[in-house]
Amino acid sequence: MTKKIGVMGGTFDPVHLGHLAVAEEARRRLKMAEIIFMPAGQPYFKALAYISPPEHRVRMLELALAGRPYFKISRMEIQRPGPSYAVETVAQLKEQMPAGNEIYFIMGWDSLLTLNLWQEPERLISLSRIVAAPRPGYTKPDVGALEKELPGISERVIILYQPLVNISSTTIRERVSQGLPIEEMVPPAVAEYIKEKGLYRGKGEQF
Repeated sequence: MTKKIGVMGGTFDPVHLGHLAVAEEARRRLKMAEIIFMPAGQPYFKALAYISPPEHRVRMLELALAGRPYFKISRMEIQRPGPSYAVETVAQLKEQMPAGNEIYFIMGWDSLLTLNLWQEPERLISLSRIVAAPRPGYTKPDVGALEKELPGISERVIILYQPLVNISSTTIRERVSQGLPIEEMVPPAVAEYIKEKGLYRGKGEQF
């Protein structure tokens, strides 16, 4: 039987309630069998930024996704050397999945606006459908304008209008570094893990 599989990439440094809300909305709206959270190894667009070690980011995902069997974690990008490209990840997943399964690649409205600048965007939209979730400060993408930059995108994109969650990993890291609470932004187990491991308090970390 054909299954719809969501893929949600990101550094997840840390994973927060916004990530979970978007994943839940996409899963319900599009009746996905599961969503794979794909923590990045070294994202090409964040090559100069500090990123927490993979073991911390994966463990926080494990804590956040506990009790949700339809949410999975893949270490594919972490284990792959070099920069992480979405198109390579989706192609590899397609090879591993039963024929007929559909991949839905989840991103924010902001990422959709620059999708034409990604690595092999035409191939990415041929291998997967794009699910774009709202982001604070961004208006609904003009699909007609996007079509001019990336022909074929209009037939491969699904625009979500909810949830609009104003949480970012950057803000969370900044708050931790300042000794401010983050309990309303991340699952309790993640907040406890950050505290226990002393994450985001180092002077060398960039925000």
